[in-house]
Amino acid sequence: MKESKLNGETKDIKQEEINALRDLMPDIFKDGKIDFNWFKNYFKDEIEESNERYNFTWNGKLKALHESQKPSTGTLRPCKEESKNWDNTDNLYIEGDNLEVLKLLQKTYHNKIKMIYIDPPYNTGKDFVYKDNYKDNLKNYLELTNQIDEEGNRISTNQESNGRYHTDWLNMMYPRLRLARNLLTDDGVIFISIDDHEVHNLRKICDEVFGESNFIDTIIWQRAYAPVNMNKYFSHNHDYSLVYAKEIEMITNFGLKRSEKSDSRYKNPDNDPRGVWQSDNFSVGPRIEKKVYEIINPNGKKIWPPSGRCWRVTREKYFKLLKDNRIWFGQNNNGVPRLKRFLSEVQSKQVPLTIWTYDKVGHSQDAKKNLNKLFNNKSYFEYPKSLKLIKMMIELNTQKNDIILDFFSGSGTTAHATMQLNAEDGGNRKYIMVQLPESTKEDSEAYKDGYKNLCEIGKERIRRAGEKIKEENKNTENLDTGFKVFKLDSSNIKPWNPDFKDIEKDIKMFEDNIVEGRNGLDIVYEIMIKYGINLTYKVEEHEVLGKKIYSIGMGMLLICLEKNITKEIADKIIKLKKELKPETMKVVFRDNGFKSDSDKINIKETLRNANIDEFVSI
Repeated sequence: MKESKLNGETKDIKQEEINALRDLMPDIFKDGKIDFNWFKNYFKDEIEESNERYNFTWNGKLKALHESQKPSTGTLRPCKEESKNWDNTDNLYIEGDNLEVLKLLQKTYHNKIKMIYIDPPYNTGKDFVYKDNYKDNLKNYLELTNQIDEEGNRISTNQESNGRYHTDWLNMMYPRLRLARNLLTDDGVIFISIDDHEVHNLRKICDEVFGESNFIDTIIWQRAYAPVNMNKYFSHNHDYSLVYAKEIEMITNFGLKRSEKSDSRYKNPDNDPRGVWQSDNFSVGPRIEKKVYEIINPNGKKIWPPSGRCWRVTREKYFKLLKDNRIWFGQNNNGVPRLKRFLSEVQSKQVPLTIWTYDKVGHSQDAKKNLNKLFNNKSYFEYPKSLKLIKMMIELNTQKNDIILDFFSGSGTTAHATMQLNAEDGGNRKYIMVQLPESTKEDSEAYKDGYKNLCEIGKERIRRAGEKIKEENKNTENLDTGFKVFKLDSSNIKPWNPDFKDIEKDIKMFEDNIVEGRNGLDIVYEIMIKYGINLTYKVEEHEVLGKKIYSIGMGMLLICLEKNITKEIADKIIKLKKELKPETMKVVFRDNGFKSDSDKINIKETLRNANIDEFVSI
């Protein structure tokens, strides 16, 4: 049996990158360190030595890079009372700074997210930009949300008068995009909404993070339908969405469903047994001489292609099409030739254009109006994204069981769109929403109605949207409209918190290493996060002599956080192993949960004899 002590940190991305490099090129390591001179010699012809080279940099970029590699000691605390269908949902809603949350998701969701959509701050001077504190970003977040310091710094806007206007925005986006890329499947894609303020910089950092070759396209969304005459030069009515792949050679574009309007154009006036069809122009340009010839329609009329054009196919091919009843001369057989195209032979999916007009995917006013309806005609968000817009993105690049992540989730449109598409096509897509609990303004309608931060509005929007979808769609009894709420916080385990430094606290820590006010489920989910176990797995509780044993993944992981662990608990664990029959079993205890060292040794030996795979202490 393996014995280990659980580390309170999340995945060490930097160390994993070093290990990958060691596996690929072991000869560049000397005494456990990278020999950079040997590395340079190894890639002698590939290294650019000149200072005059294309490069995109800014003040703080290196710190932002290091921050993306630094593990987090934080945790996500479950919040059942704010969740919906806790026991039966596979969706997550996470409150917290997305930089720390993305770190906490690295083990569990590495290479598992099929699609990411984000609508980050556009840096207009009116929206806020996260002020990261690279020394202790978790503590910084807790101060910003008034969980530690009641007079902590407020989240603020990033004014153009600020000398680091673009720099602050880049330092916010860069580490988050690096962490997000790790979560994508190899055939995954990311959509990022943006406007003219930072689209040029976003394109450059995405080229660096995802690779220029993985750029797919830029979507232009017509977000407004009427001009604003107060604008001095142009009435700006579009936003962008940059689309990148993790590995462009591996992605599949599933296309868009053909609309009923498109299919309605297909008729069958001649009762062709192959079904409905529509006719297409038989002449094309430019003119190719071998495709210029006379055609005689059934009424004897001689027809030549228009000037500068030719027929679509050669004479030989034309007679084959004619024989196969694929040429149409009109209802009276007196028209020009046209090619019959059968609905049964066209692609069932359409490749989208890069300009998405409001008549197809909605506009900002429409999105706001629809969101207001959910909240009884109350206006809580000025510029929510259109539901149709996000739904089209999800439809293009996901299949029915994929996971979608939005770590700037705002009003929760991505969750709404995911549920809506699932209702329409019978899918079981899962979503993960992440949002900073930014306070609502005290003079706002949302605050007056009791919504003190954006997360409260987002969660309520998802609740109401789920019920509305069920009302409007048949056969939705299996539709998952629930979500589990988790909230970012410091670790539940004192030794994993960096704040406990003085001797007095160290002594108390050995007496009880659990942070005051934390409960068993808080600790269970932290252990799951640090092990990389899916947070939607059911946690079952078993009891013996009044003491709890938590079982996750049908016995894959058993956790007992009680004090005074006895042989009866060990016997119960062995019984659970026989009942649940997991392939492997880890058992986790508190380090100070045993009466004495001899009790710990005896229980460990009992579990070893029962072939328990791993004995873990925290």
